[in-house]
Amino acid sequence: MIIKEFCMYCGACAGVCPVDAIEVEELKIVIDEEKCTKCGLCVKTCPIEALELQ
Repeated sequence: MIIKEFCMYCGACAGVCPVDAIEVEELKIVIDEEKCTKCGLCVKTCPIEALELQ
């Protein structure tokens, strides 16, 4: 889950996703829940802790 109030749309999360489940669009991060394996790499990589696993 993205905490939108914190997200800077830097794309760090998309860069580490091993299954390409995250896309950065203009002022928006989109996570494909069907592709996501909940590995947690995006959460660990986010420089401002704007992601959480559900």
